Amino acid sequence: MVEPFLLRAAAAGIGLLLAAGPLGAFVVWRRMAYMGDATAHAAILGVAIALATDLPIGIGIVMVGLAVALAVTALSGARRAADTALGVLAHAALAIGLVAVSFLPGVRVNLETYLFGDILAVSIRDLIWIWAGSVAVLALLVWRWNALLTATVNEELARAAGLDPRREGLVLSLALALVVAVAIKIVGALLVAALLIIPAAAARSLARSPEAMALWAAVLGSVAVIAGLWASLRFDTPSGPSIVTAAALIFALCLIVARRAD
Repeated sequence: MVEPFLLRAAAAGIGLLLAAGPLGAFVVWRRMAYMGDATAHAAILGVAIALATDLPIGIGIVMVGLAVALAVTALSGARRAADTALGVLAHAALAIGLVAVSFLPGVRVNLETYLFGDILAVSIRDLIWIWAGSVAVLALLVWRWNALLTATVNEELARAAGLDPRREGLVLSLALALVVAVAIKIVGALLVAALLIIPAAAARSLARSPEAMALWAAVLGSVAVIAGLWASLRFDTPSGPSIVTAAALIFALCLIVARRAD
């Protein structure tokens, strides 16, 4: 008999990958891995702001994620290297968030929950939030799919089609912030970027079209969630890192399969 907390954990992980899989495909295509990592790190500052202002944690994370995206866009436009700007913003936001939480009066928060997550502690309320957020992100990606894909393939072609590549980049930044807000309870800020990048990177070895890669990323990520939870239960290992480890093993297996197929 499967324990209810394991069923909730599996449902939460699969719900997250519905959005993280397709979004991760864009992260890989656009080489935005560092942007995903920066948004995840900055989420800790969002947690601090939410606790200080009595806002929902997810709202604080989305606000900071969008602020990071806008700041990086502005700094890049000023001829500063985007990766340097991301590095400064990500680590500064993480450090400021950790320091800010320690100054909040009467607030006792286990920051490890937000840094590393605890998928086994997901409640029904958390499950509703995760699925609602993932469906919202998935709907946003479906709505803007052609525009996002065009802007990703060729910015000049996108401008010729009447699209603004910078606006499409901000749409992806909004989606990233929403996914981080959803995922922080599951795998934490330090591991969420892995679930965006690794399943999508594995899917690239198997897919022959953008849509197939997005679908494969969601499927492989969901398999990693189930395998990671099983390993965590079987070997008494941390659940979040176990899921990411399973995703890494799937990535390696996909590479082997792809090379043998060639």
